[in-house]
Amino acid sequence: MKASDFTYHRPSSAQELAGLLASLENAKVLAGGQSLMPMMNLRLLAPEHLIDINKIPGLAGIRRDGDVIEIGAMTRQVDVLESEIIAKDLPVLKAALEHVGHVQTRSRGTFGGSCCHLDPAAEQPALCRLLDAEFRVNGARGIRVVQAADWFQGMLESALAEDEFLEAIRIKPWTGSYGYGFEEYARRHGDFAIAGAAAMLAVDETQSITRAALMIFGVEASPARLANAEAALVGTKLPDLDVAIVTSAARGLEAMSDVHVSADYRSHLGSVMIKRALLKAKQHLTGSST
Repeated sequence: MKASDFTYHRPSSAQELAGLLASLENAKVLAGGQSLMPMMNLRLLAPEHLIDINKIPGLAGIRRDGDVIEIGAMTRQVDVLESEIIAKDLPVLKAALEHVGHVQTRSRGTFGGSCCHLDPAAEQPALCRLLDAEFRVNGARGIRVVQAADWFQGMLESALAEDEFLEAIRIKPWTGSYGYGFEEYARRHGDFAIAGAAAMLAVDETQSITRAALMIFGVEASPARLANAEAALVGTKLPDLDVAIVTSAARGLEAMSDVHVSADYRSHLGSVMIKRALLKAKQHLTGSST
């Protein structure tokens, strides 16, 4: 099948883009197109206007801004994966990007596009949830910042209004002594994950956990932080880490079912993935996975 008829727009500035979004109805923004174009070709989406933002300057790039890393929304996934800044300051994000798609899709797909599309199995928005990212959005009404906890509004739905566009994602890296782990299960490498998880643990000089971040994606409609389990781990000595606290919290999520797996199986996979990610985080700190 082919896409239904649409009017093509290619703005050359953020101001022009904001004006188009404010004035056009039933419009979609084209970034990398790795999700949008197949959906249009299958007639799952039929926008009357397609706004190509690939020629707008300033929307791509990875840069340090004080103690924050800023990733432009139009930054290609391959550039995030190969960035020295990301490898040094956000290694858990690099670990996740190694599971995203294939060479061809990473070369065109954008970091911001994935964060706007919000497939439940997508690694990039899930890592933004883990790392408490901020989403800077723009539009005719001006710029606003949305916290990661408020960005996810449901299945394939972000906090982005129809007359707004995502400019950048801002992440403050963890510092000090910390470990991280990322795990996912997919039928084949590069396929969408059936379930995945990431964990981060920070410790002080006595090996007491001072901070924890635990996230599971692909299980519910949006990435889920295990806030109660995170709080329960704080104050625990790293050698006494109780994985059961975390796996039990994971099994409490409201798992989805689909043509591939049952809800119970997806729930089970989520608990296995977070256990593995947690043990990887511990291993980073101790050199032992036990």
